Amino acid sequence: MTISTPTTIQGTKIQLKKLTISDLSLLYHLMYGDPNPEYKKWDAPYFPLEIIDEETYISKMTQQLNEGQDSIYLIQTNTEEPQTIGSVTYYWEHEPSNWLEMGIIIYLPEYWNGGYGTEAIKLWTDHLFLRKAQIPRVGYTTWSGNHRMVKVGTKLNFTQEARIRNVRTYQGKLYDSIRMGMLREEWEQTKSTSTSK
Repeated sequence: MTISTPTTIQGTKIQLKKLTISDLSLLYHLMYGDPNPEYKKWDAPYFPLEIIDEETYISKMTQQLNEGQDSIYLIQTNTEEPQTIGSVTYYWEHEPSNWLEMGIIIYLPEYWNGGYGTEAIKLWTDHLFLRKAQIPRVGYTTWSGNHRMVKVGTKLNFTQEARIRNVRTYQGKLYDSIRMGMLREEWEQTKSTSTSK
């Protein structure tokens, strides 16, 4: 069962805002406005950034949104003039067995190391478990060069479920692929512990 998705998910530092057609140009420029963006050094840099033209991107995404896609939310600052600083996503690794994975990107370096990503992942994890009652687990994949993502997962009680050694090459150096995950019962335990404090 999938419950309808809210327009915004409120946090302390940030809010998550459901992606709409009017947001597409802004998101496009955050992703592709710089041909060599700083965020790409941490977001799977071993894969090239495949830039598509804005018209094609907006056309493709408009169709998906019109078909009811709810898998992308913008990360916005909780300020008088909210600034979009990143996005969170989910995708089905294997939908028949309810295997769902998520992702996050903070596009603007000035918002790294400020707790914005941690809060975004916490809010997104809660949202996915609440809105998709059938999923037994939420997880994400990162790499050993992205210490922030590994640290965030540990801080939020994700388990390092797999570490595949020396399978990612970046700038001539080998890194590990890391899978972090949280089971529904672990999430429920975390929630009950936090509410009992």
